[in-house]
Amino acid sequence: RRFELGLPGFIFLPCELIDRNGDNLKKCVLQYAELWQLGADFINWVEKENVFCCTLVDRINTGYPKDEKIELGYEDNMVNTSEYFHLWVIETDYDLESELPFAKAGLNVIVTKDALEKYRTRKVRILNGAHTSMVPYALLEGFDTVKSCMDDDAMRAYLRKCVFEEIIPTLDLPKAELEDYAENVLTRFNNPYIKHFLSSIALNSVSKFKVRVLPSILEYKKRFGTYPKTLIFAFKKLMEFYKTDMTNDDPEVTAFMKEHSVREILANTALWDADLSDLAEEIEAC
Repeated sequence: RRFELGLPGFIFLPCELIDRNGDNLKKCVLQYAELWQLGADFINWVEKENVFCCTLVDRINTGYPKDEKIELGYEDNMVNTSEYFHLWVIETDYDLESELPFAKAGLNVIVTKDALEKYRTRKVRILNGAHTSMVPYALLEGFDTVKSCMDDDAMRAYLRKCVFEEIIPTLDLPKAELEDYAENVLTRFNNPYIKHFLSSIALNSVSKFKVRVLPSILEYKKRFGTYPKTLIFAFKKLMEFYKTDMTNDDPEVTAFMKEHSVREILANTALWDADLSDLAEEIEAC
């Protein structure tokens, strides 16, 4: 409608948790423009008059408050609870701050021309990687929330080993910066005011493991010549988790993981984008 009226387009700020979300959204828009035969002029307008930003959201959101009473003065079934910490990184060449002055509003929003990948790698490998390394193991051990894991000495030590000894050594940012971020992440996990259920994080754990943890395993082997023992253990627990009825994933993925052996699972390139058969002995031995 804006195209038909000769108006400028939009600034798109997608928040989907996928890599290069703005680029992917633009690709989808252009695909539909072709599919629906909207014409070369419209496609040119999409390209020239719209700004598609890639973004990264770093904030733990736990969804609708369970077992909590929040007095709002009215009923709201769409309430979403989250931690106080927030970071939004937006990558664009456009002068976004002139239209949306986040900094003046006191919000922790970084607008950058080219540094999104740095923040994404840090967040996905450390924060998300810590979650995904821990959740299947923790659920198998009977834990129910992130906070309950942080309150347990053994589980907390396991998590610190994953992050500080096996994930951080695979990243290229300054070590002090990575360790500071990691300490802050664990402090956030320990937040007594949010109830983050492990079952919520466990959704689609296979695809999450592929993106969040597997790169750390492979990079560790590349740099140090051996596989990281704790993350390999996490991989084993992921497979054990999928033998249970606690999973929440695509039915085909769930069935395959439940019915096949470790070696068959590792060899499935559709799951991992690579044949990981050489990990079989490591996983079976731990």
